Amino acid sequence: MKFYKNLYIGSTIKDAKKVKRKIIMNAGQLGIYVITLCKGRDQLEIYNSAYLQQKYYRKYPPYIIGIANGYDEAVEIVQQIAMEAYECNGNCDLKKYILDRK
Repeated sequence: MKFYKNLYIGSTIKDAKKVKRKIIMNAGQLGIYVITLCKGRDQLEIYNSAYLQQKYYRKYPPYIIGIANGYDEAVEIVQQIAMEAYECNGNCDLKKYILDRK
């Protein structure tokens, strides 16, 4: 898996290193969601981390920019990223904002 250098971490994640390590090791974490850059024209995608155990994601690992404990917290992180992008660039091109900060 590829992780963003300035990884966004949900406020209820207690041990981010442990969660990240479990994602890398393909250990199932049903309540954990990841926010990734979309490979298509869309901006961001939210996945349950259990999806990352599929063979496809081992062959084509997503670029993870955030981890959250629950879907609602993942949506909050996406909102935070959108607000930061708008304040910085004056638009909501989230992919460009993330990649420029890389």
